[in-house]
Amino acid sequence: MDSQFIVSLVLILGTFGLYIGIAFYNTARVTSDFYVAGRNVPAIFNGMAIGADWMSAASFIGLAGTVMLLGYDGLAYIMGWTGGYLLLTFLLAPQLRKSGRYTVPEFIGDRYKSSTARLIAAVATIIISFTYSIGQLSGSGVVIGRLLEVDTAIGTMVGVALIAFYSAVGGMKGITWTQVAQYLVLITAYLIPVIFMSLQLTNNPLPWLSYGQIVSELQVLDAQLGISEYVVPFTEATRWQFLALMFTLMAGTAGLPHVIVRFYTVPTMKAARWSGAWALLFIGLLYLSAPAYAAFSRFILMTQVAGSSIADLPAWTTSWVNTGSLSLADANGDGFLQWEELVISNDIVVMATPEIANLGVFVVGLMAAGAMAAALSTAGGLMIAISAALSQDIYYRSINPQASERKRLLVGRWSIIIATVSAGIVALDPPGAITQIVAWAFALASGTFFPALILGVWWKRANGPGVIAGMLTGLVVTLTYIFASRFGGFSILGIIDTGAGVFGAAAAILAIVIVSLATKAPSQETQDEVMDLRYPEGMSYKDGEVWMDDSKKE
Repeated sequence: MDSQFIVSLVLILGTFGLYIGIAFYNTARVTSDFYVAGRNVPAIFNGMAIGADWMSAASFIGLAGTVMLLGYDGLAYIMGWTGGYLLLTFLLAPQLRKSGRYTVPEFIGDRYKSSTARLIAAVATIIISFTYSIGQLSGSGVVIGRLLEVDTAIGTMVGVALIAFYSAVGGMKGITWTQVAQYLVLITAYLIPVIFMSLQLTNNPLPWLSYGQIVSELQVLDAQLGISEYVVPFTEATRWQFLALMFTLMAGTAGLPHVIVRFYTVPTMKAARWSGAWALLFIGLLYLSAPAYAAFSRFILMTQVAGSSIADLPAWTTSWVNTGSLSLADANGDGFLQWEELVISNDIVVMATPEIANLGVFVVGLMAAGAMAAALSTAGGLMIAISAALSQDIYYRSINPQASERKRLLVGRWSIIIATVSAGIVALDPPGAITQIVAWAFALASGTFFPALILGVWWKRANGPGVIAGMLTGLVVTLTYIFASRFGGFSILGIIDTGAGVFGAAAAILAIVIVSLATKAPSQETQDEVMDLRYPEGMSYKDGEVWMDDSKKE
């Protein structure tokens, strides 16, 4: 075994042991621990957990690679995913926390006074979270496959076993504190390589300030090679696709069940707002670094790999070719590797960067540990969302309301195991790149939950029949567009499958408004409850008046 393998294995096994130890220490023993971590997580740590939950394999592994390959057009992912947190923090998170529910389907069912709406929301939660988890497990396969130099399928199943174990044991309580540790691991792993690359290429340790210099040099290289300029917009997709994708990711962020449930784990509305603020800071550290990563990696590949003799390529290329994620073919037979002959998966750019830049075995191992932390942290949150939908919203609220706490925990744990294994099987042959699979999950969330939640909080006239029609319409429209675009080549204004959420959200909002206005208005009590959500804790709304500290405020 070489030193790189040993260092990487030690770092990954060490972090695995840390996560399992945290899960055991924070074992969930009651349902409030299992679903909402006892509602006592401090805002700053919840912000870290949100950051880890959010910075999935798609963000850690795939985002910089996507920007590297798409250039300007890849920025839609960064702007959409970041902007969505502003929507969530200001328009939904505090209000949903004040509702005091365990899950998003539970809120929808109680807000709209409809068990049918809750059931549809639970099914949508399972579909969205399952789709998202496929991308995370596929990412874990990329990491472990490279480490062991085996097929990614084997790496995927290792990730399945670990996620199923610590998620089932700790529940949301264990996952919350595990995600705090995972955030620290992944952000350290992400920043160290990009800082060292910045020093190597620009003599400046601040990549956020120095990568503009490299982008300018890339423009010159692009012109010399006669390829699309890296910074020119809409070369890979239309303007409408860029905007549709950005909207889909923003609305999807504000509607993702596994993200929203994190705001249920804090004690107050104020803590929910501060959790969002901390999360934006922690997420921003990675998202502001991704464009720098992309520029540095592209520059090194174009100047140090492309144009090299096929016989003298760096040793790292052999390792990645063995994983199936890198293809090198001397198509013109001149004995040299041209830029267009280098086919690299966007899912390996970040993972391969420490080797590409020759940063040493420790950094390579740290990157592997960070990538696993990103994939595992999000997958854990997704499994809790699926488990809550199955055990809390379907089993307990619809099938067996008399179920004991012990039985509910047992159903929740088995739900996690079954869901993780099922997602792992699909991830063995994923239907697309990691960022693409994740974009589908966001499209589904933007077409179902975003309209139901935003209108549920801010339009008191929305009712049960309206939200049922809206969620079903949004789900059908989004799925239809994804399949028609992905497998049938269908598009409107050049909008492809990853931008499908714009059509789903529009259709759902129209359906909710039209059906709500055509049917009976919610009761005055329900409308007062909706108005009450908008006021801070310590204040309540009733009969058209605001009350504070048990005395009426005029």
